[in-house]
Amino acid sequence: MKPFTHSFFAAALVAVVALVSSAAAAERPEVGQPAPDFTLTDTRGVVQSLSAFKGKVVVLEWINHGCPFVIKHYDSANMQKTQKAAAADGAVWLSICSSAPGKQGHMTPAEWNTVNAAKSAAPLAVLLDEDGKVGKRYHATNTPQLFVIDAAGRIAYSGAIDSIASAKGEDVPKAQNHVLAALADLKAGRPVATPVTKPYGCSVKYAD
Repeated sequence: MKPFTHSFFAAALVAVVALVSSAAAAERPEVGQPAPDFTLTDTRGVVQSLSAFKGKVVVLEWINHGCPFVIKHYDSANMQKTQKAAAADGAVWLSICSSAPGKQGHMTPAEWNTVNAAKSAAPLAVLLDEDGKVGKRYHATNTPQLFVIDAAGRIAYSGAIDSIASAKGEDVPKAQNHVLAALADLKAGRPVATPVTKPYGCSVKYAD
């Protein structure tokens, strides 16, 4: 009976440790906390890691060009202008596609490069997250959804690109660009005035 008891409690302990580890891995990253590191391959075959940009401000953009809300921001050139403004201030912009193969927004690397050129998109790279692990780690729920990471590697902003949750291009000039506001605050050495907003757009097309 004694060996059985020891085995039972040992197995129970392993199960509890596994459960705690799983819960920790699924924790939502919060503003002010370190941004989870990741490594993904971009559309040009280059392996990109968040940790490689330590010391720089980084913007993460979840993207799906089949989504009307993403189309709004690219057809109006709002996203491209925001990307270029971020780069001009020394920030690194990484677009991430977590659409699974067969799902809306998924494209081959060659297709991505063609679309980027056609839309004059200006991220440093588009990263392919086909299994959705990075998107789920960040709890990315929408396209577009943005995260701004400060030079210390902490999440400084999380949420929507702007203040008007619509798919209408005519709303872009009337909206406050939350990403540009967050970048301006960081550049000025101020706390980000609006660190969290509710993302809007299409659901991220993760694998079933």
